[in-house]
Amino acid sequence: MEARAVARYVRMSPRKARRVIDLVRGVPVDRALNILHFTQKSASVPIEKTLRSAVANMLNNEGASKIEPETLVVKEAFVDMGFSFKRFRAASMGRAMRMKRPSCHITIVVATTEDVLES
Repeated sequence: MEARAVARYVRMSPRKARRVIDLVRGVPVDRALNILHFTQKSASVPIEKTLRSAVANMLNNEGASKIEPETLVVKEAFVDMGFSFKRFRAASMGRAMRMKRPSCHITIVVATTEDVLES
C-alpha cells in the first residue's frame, strides 16, 4: 500500500529542490524527517511539509489502520519544473530586462517496507 502527496507551484528553483530531495529518496520516513529538519537549505521546509502530508495520507487511507508510521519508507521522491513567472527588471539606459522566477512541483510517494522489498 502506498500514498502520495504533491506540492505544486512551490516558488523555488527545481535544481535547488532536487539537491535536498536526493537526500531522502529511499530512506525510512522517521530518518528522512530528521534529515530534512536539520538540513540548512531553504528547500527542506516545503519538502518536509510534503513528506508529512504523504504520511498523513497513508495513515488516513482505508485499511491502513494496522500500518505503523515506523514501517514507512520514501519510495519515490522527485521534483518537476513548474510555471516560470515572467517579470521585468530595470536595466541600464532605460531598458527593461526579462527575469524568470521559476517554480517547481514536489512529489513524494511513501510505502510500507514490505511493498518496497517486493518491487
